[in-house]
Amino acid sequence: MSISKDRPRNVSLESYGITYSKVQYQLSSSELHALTLEKNMGKEASSGALAVNTGEFTGRSPKDRFIVKDAITSEKVWWGDINIPLEPAEFDALYEKVISYLNGKELYVRDCYACADHNYRMDIRVVNEYPWSNLFAYNMFIRPTDEELKNFSPEWTVINAPGFKADPGTDGTRQHNFAILNFSRKIALIGGTGYTGEIKKGIFSALNFILPVEKRTLPMHCSANVGDDGETAIFFGLSGTGKTTLSTDASRKLIGDDEHGWNNENAVFNFEGGCYAKVINLSEENEPEIFGAIKKGALLENVVMDETGVVDYSDTSITQNTRVSYPIYHIDNVQRPSIGRNPKNIFFLTADAFGVLPPISKLTPSQAAYHFISGYTAKVAGTEAGVVEPVPSFSACFGAPFMPLHPAKYAEMLSKKMKDAGVNVWLVNTGWTGGPYGVGTRMKLKYTRAMINAVLNGDLGLYDYDHYHIHSVFGVAQPRECPGVPTKVLSPRATWNDDEAYYTTAFKLTNAFRDNFRKFEHYASEEIRRGGPQRYAF
Repeated sequence: MSISKDRPRNVSLESYGITYSKVQYQLSSSELHALTLEKNMGKEASSGALAVNTGEFTGRSPKDRFIVKDAITSEKVWWGDINIPLEPAEFDALYEKVISYLNGKELYVRDCYACADHNYRMDIRVVNEYPWSNLFAYNMFIRPTDEELKNFSPEWTVINAPGFKADPGTDGTRQHNFAILNFSRKIALIGGTGYTGEIKKGIFSALNFILPVEKRTLPMHCSANVGDDGETAIFFGLSGTGKTTLSTDASRKLIGDDEHGWNNENAVFNFEGGCYAKVINLSEENEPEIFGAIKKGALLENVVMDETGVVDYSDTSITQNTRVSYPIYHIDNVQRPSIGRNPKNIFFLTADAFGVLPPISKLTPSQAAYHFISGYTAKVAGTEAGVVEPVPSFSACFGAPFMPLHPAKYAEMLSKKMKDAGVNVWLVNTGWTGGPYGVGTRMKLKYTRAMINAVLNGDLGLYDYDHYHIHSVFGVAQPRECPGVPTKVLSPRATWNDDEAYYTTAFKLTNAFRDNFRKFEHYASEEIRRGGPQRYAF
């Protein structure tokens, strides 16, 4: 993207209390790339992408995410272990410390916005301590035109100070890092962590409060694409389940890979201007579009390279959460603008490390609501200290760490939109088959793609239940046949070759589902409660 000579190159930060810093405003991607190399903060990969190490934190820190409890949030936010309250006075005092820390430093400032649908647009100013953090903001938020910048007035501000460390004893934080949302001051304050994902998730969390409360619009932690027929497909899923991979398909136009809104005009719009993909075990053969997007302008995080700059995507010695951000225009086949209409299929993606869920199954409306509220995936051995076997992991609405309201509110909105739009919902297991993690194998990507394509092409006999088997444990409808997929693969029990072991493990998972759902039973209708597994193992 070219930079106009007429683009403003300076901006005052006095309104934030920053009065004597050197401000680098609205630098281009290539300028930020060069500055990062000049300051020895990163290296250039052989692909031309910039590679950095985010330091102590290589992922989000959910226990260090706070929301200021004030007149706006006090009665609406679902307070607890996910949405942790911080007093306004504590925020104000910490904010002043961060501003004092930033004063006198060279800072990188970007004006940008979220939400491709201009009726929901949020203008954002991002203030970064590091140039590569500002490159992330360039990649991930929507880039204004030169004309739009002339009268730009930010509604929200992200202040990002990775080098500042809080004092838990006096600042009200749990430890030295923090990510705080203040809805009254419209500030996302981030410190003590270089992990760039905190920047975009701060704005996502803000939109997850603002859109339902003020705009009656559903925010979603999902990816989306659209076919030549104009029908939009939506992919919900937690990190590592395949949202980015499965939505980035050469045969369909990508709307976005992570954060979207579903408005009252039955349109789905991207919040972002880029993609943030996991690159663990990335290969050109399996994920050619993502692989090809890693070029000059892309930002690689925490990957391992050899002396020539060649990345070893299988090396997880720094973290399993290796990442890349790139502007959406690095993908050839994208929807412009990033808005899709006529949603017809929703896929709930789960990486079931127990290997007992069907690779694909059709959900009834009550099952869809139940599984949306549950948000199931699984942690595998080795991903966290002490995890030696698969562990169920539930994140309400497939994005609980970013949802300020009660999950039932989002589930209620989704259920209504699914009903109004006549959407079909599918549960897709991108996890294990033939046994649990350590015994079975990961579902082949080509099979998952074939199943999703069969849905989108209408090849699964949607209304012909003679072609489906109702799973005896989970109650979902699994197809007996699917083009491009061996029949045996469609039946998880058949892949195990040990019925007793399969059902023992399946019932173990149903118990986990039911135990997790207890905290939502008071808010869920009888119809939704019946959408879950109905049998207990004793």
